[in-house]
Amino acid sequence: MKHLPKKRFGQNFLHDASVLQQIIAAIAPSADDCMVEIGPGKGAMTELLLAQLRELHVVELDRDLISLLEKNFAAKPLYIHAGDALQFEFDHIRTDQRKLRIVGNLPYNISTPLLFHLAQYAQVVADQHFMLQKEVVERMVAQPGGRDYGRLSVMLQWRYQMSLLFFVPPQAFEPQPKVDSAIVRMIPIAQPLACEQHLLEQVVTTAFSQRRKVIRNSLGSLFNERQLVAAGVDPQARPETLSLEEFVGLARLLAP
Repeated sequence: MKHLPKKRFGQNFLHDASVLQQIIAAIAPSADDCMVEIGPGKGAMTELLLAQLRELHVVELDRDLISLLEKNFAAKPLYIHAGDALQFEFDHIRTDQRKLRIVGNLPYNISTPLLFHLAQYAQVVADQHFMLQKEVVERMVAQPGGRDYGRLSVMLQWRYQMSLLFFVPPQAFEPQPKVDSAIVRMIPIAQPLACEQHLLEQVVTTAFSQRRKVIRNSLGSLFNERQLVAAGVDPQARPETLSLEEFVGLARLLAP
């Protein structure tokens, strides 16, 4: 039975064999890896991963796709976790000391909240390789000074080393999305710069909610000009020019 893509799940199935092989080469699976695939779809990448792994876990929400995976991979060491990746507790997959390797073609309509959800499990993750909308990946890896640099850049770069690996055209999918895609590699930082995450989030969100204003004004509800200067931040600077280190320094000022 043919599976029709469902818009509510943001389904675009990758089918280009050369792109799939390029992704597998970037992931470089080892037989003993504790690998988790988010949104396996119809199993194109699942099949290639299983060829190199002793076991594979997948997280899938679509009941029709779950039935398809159960049928097509009945004889394979595939463990299917039915549920929403946004609510899934990824650390429950671990049964030993191996860290998780997480991969997936993430639904573009939930990519940002899903990335923040996954950040909660960074301490038990070895690496992540994701297909995302090109513009989202560019924001993730953006450096200070550009228009792409924002809340997503700062919060993820505080927790991960990230690199944009390569782009994927719409023609590689069925149905074709209206945007280009990109593959990103995310490696958790063992010791992030010391600060309380919720305070960093508060500073960054407040700053970029008024990104056209200078820091003295956009963060006026949190700091006075003297505090900004003492933290080494130019009160006349705009949020997109501040480094991760400067945002962390400001977050530390809010700590009790």
